[in-house]
Amino acid sequence: MTLTIQDQFGQIDIYVFDQILRGNITPEMRVLDAGCGYGRNLVHLLRAGCEISVLDANADGVEHVRKLSASVGANLPAGNFQVGVIESMAFPDAFFDVVMCNSVLHFARDDDHFNKMLSELWRVLKPRGMLFCRLGSRIGMEFKHVRGHRYIIGDGSEWFLVDEGMLIELTRNMHADLVDPLKTTIVQNHRCMTTWVLRKQS
Repeated sequence: MTLTIQDQFGQIDIYVFDQILRGNITPEMRVLDAGCGYGRNLVHLLRAGCEISVLDANADGVEHVRKLSASVGANLPAGNFQVGVIESMAFPDAFFDVVMCNSVLHFARDDDHFNKMLSELWRVLKPRGMLFCRLGSRIGMEFKHVRGHRYIIGDGSEWFLVDEGMLIELTRNMHADLVDPLKTTIVQNHRCMTTWVLRKQS
């Protein structure tokens, strides 16, 4: 049976798809989706044979990804499917070739929470590995300031928003290389979503 594009790739984020097309995520890699939700970015990677691990605070989402994995014959061990929080992950140090964290970091409660999540994402990444983050930002729009890095976005939600200077400083402090320039999508009168992709130096 010939798969449709949607069967093959699901509801994948276009910026994750871009990394796959450019060869930055390949079948032999060990990949973590931290804050996986219901696995929308994993359909192709599971089919392709990546060794996928997932973590999410939502047990239903993790179970959905486990079933998705089984349905495409991925045959991954139970320990690859973990319910938990990003700031306290049980995965070993320097374990993954790719770590993805898509639409999660802007839910940080404050600077300390944001930094703890980012530190854990970086801890489990191998040297020369790639960290893919997509997160809310203030690059391109102004938002009502609440406190610290928290702002009210267009739908009334309160998000932790980064800006260009903060991301560049973090990249430098983490001794990382930008895989791509920062790329931001502006959703009219609503939010800005920035793609931040780093290579961990050896």
